[in-house]
Amino acid sequence: MFRAEANGKALQFDTAGLIGSNEVFKDRQTGSRWQQSSVEAISGPLKGTHLALYPFLETTWSEWRTQHPDTQVLKPLPGYAERMPAENAIINQGISGMAGPAPFSSFGHDTRLRPRDTVVGLETGGAVKAYPISALDKVRVVNDRVGTSPVLIVHQPASDTTTAFIAEANGKLLRFRAADANADRLTDEETHSTWTAYGECVSGKLKGTHLKELILEPEFWFSWSEFHPKTGLYVPAVKSKS
Repeated sequence: MFRAEANGKALQFDTAGLIGSNEVFKDRQTGSRWQQSSVEAISGPLKGTHLALYPFLETTWSEWRTQHPDTQVLKPLPGYAERMPAENAIINQGISGMAGPAPFSSFGHDTRLRPRDTVVGLETGGAVKAYPISALDKVRVVNDRVGTSPVLIVHQPASDTTTAFIAEANGKLLRFRAADANADRLTDEETHSTWTAYGECVSGKLKGTHLKELILEPEFWFSWSEFHPKTGLYVPAVKSKS
């Protein structure tokens, strides 16, 4: 999800094919073509321009409604609701982490993960890093550093919701751990305050504090790695046997 504007001008987009099995779209105002994964204009008058990512959350309806009970819902076009059961059946066949090669037209060949493994990608602190969903399902809370930035990654397996933040408050670096099985609540090691998975401190010395949110990008590994060739890859630490 991105802001549909460049150089202060609003833009409208249409799909315009694929490059490297990644969508390309064209804006109606200038005819420039944009690569989805890099969010960069690859041809036309705006070539080299980047669109700004817009904060968003990919989650289940149940989790979203719990967090935002007064939310408005976009009414689907006629016929859309009827198609959803079939679409969901395709999704539930195992798109997340499914085996198999990358699409024929892709050009990424980073073998650190399977091509169709799902990751959430993060760009911050002058660096890029990917976090496999299969790893996050196990560890749930990650204290990490990406480039110059201390980061916190929180994954709630029950709703498959992943959030990310700068891991500091009031100028103080913080380290976190899950306070329950689904990482709905966290505690920091420095003040023992309690936090939600959405970066809000709800009790303790830091109550009322909000962590700075970072934007994660969900992708297949083949797509993320081909458009971010210098990406780091999160690998969980192996616990030594006692």
